Amino acid sequence: MTHLAVALDGFGWHPAAWRRATHDPAAVFAPGYWAALVAEAEAGLLDLVTLEDGVGLQSSRHDALDDRVDQVRGRLDAVLVANAVAPLTARIGIVPTATTTHPEPFHLSTAIATLDHVSSGRAGWRPQVSSRSQDAALFGRRTVPTSSLAGYLVGDPDAVALVRELFDKAADGVEVVRRLWDSWEDDAVIRDVATGRFVDRDRLHYIDFTGERFSVKGPSITPRPPQGQPPVVTLAHARIPYEFAARAADVVLITPQDAADAARIVAEVRQAEARVGRAGTPLLVLADLLVFLDDADDVAAARQADLDALDGTRLTSDAAIRTTTPERLADELLAWQEAGIAGFRLRPAQLPHDLERITRGLVPVLQGRSAFRTRYESDTLRGHLGLARPACRYAAAGPSSAAS
Repeated sequence: MTHLAVALDGFGWHPAAWRRATHDPAAVFAPGYWAALVAEAEAGLLDLVTLEDGVGLQSSRHDALDDRVDQVRGRLDAVLVANAVAPLTARIGIVPTATTTHPEPFHLSTAIATLDHVSSGRAGWRPQVSSRSQDAALFGRRTVPTSSLAGYLVGDPDAVALVRELFDKAADGVEVVRRLWDSWEDDAVIRDVATGRFVDRDRLHYIDFTGERFSVKGPSITPRPPQGQPPVVTLAHARIPYEFAARAADVVLITPQDAADAARIVAEVRQAEARVGRAGTPLLVLADLLVFLDDADDVAAARQADLDALDGTRLTSDAAIRTTTPERLADELLAWQEAGIAGFRLRPAQLPHDLERITRGLVPVLQGRSAFRTRYESDTLRGHLGLARPACRYAAAGPSSAAS
């Protein structure tokens, strides 16, 4: 069966989508807009939605801010949006993006654990690094040299060193977060009115993490999440991010251009797992595609051309762009699965139009081919993804010094 997710951002992944919006453009800053999108995704039985976020303002440039005022700038905090929409849904996984570069892992841990409690076990987390010096200046605690993605891709030593440092810090941060999620055993909250004991302090644990970048004692202030460990989902494009995914994540999002490219990247991911000595469940690999979907190819192409004209340039993306029908897209998705892809995260070019073409067009086609669920069979995101609930790593350690 195919795993299927959607990535929600602004009025869609085309930067001019807001100019053809069926909503008031101010709706992007209203929780009701996001609640309606997530509800539509849940009606389509999707595994999860991801909510985009970033430290600084959006930019058409990777390494700096731009001066454009004709594209959406500004957004609501993804974790807070997730907490707002979670009680309005029942089954779909909700995965906000939150950077690891500047916030402290202790705060990230409690934020995602809280979302897992609010959603009754449907939270995930998409950790992201921030390499822009302008973003660092917003916090004022450290400086980050201006990086160049192009420099990293061609092997510039300074750019490679910066990317390695950012992802090494991210891996340490995720490890701290995961240990904090385990710092409360599942039955630590006993709520025994007769004895007056709300918490069993012997079931709270110091994590005593000491590394090059963090020294965190713990325990968390938030009880263990319902899933134990909310799934960690990361986007990766090259060797260092693949290794980060292998060290820290449950799900990796990749950006192949075709089926052959998908097979090559899956092989790279498996090699990265071997290099870092990943143990246990292999990464679940999902492929990203940016989609314009309509009942006919020429209608979808005309819609993209219209948005491109409004933006003044043809759309480009790190992910492959597909301008087609739900039926043709289904053909391609199923062909890609033969390359080792477990599923897909689709980026709707225009919201809500392309989201509805996914839920009301693509999903029925996949169901008709016995390739997608016809009902939810799990109540948790880990369940949707086929991931077992992990045991608390500290549960067998005996009484903790956190009790003293």
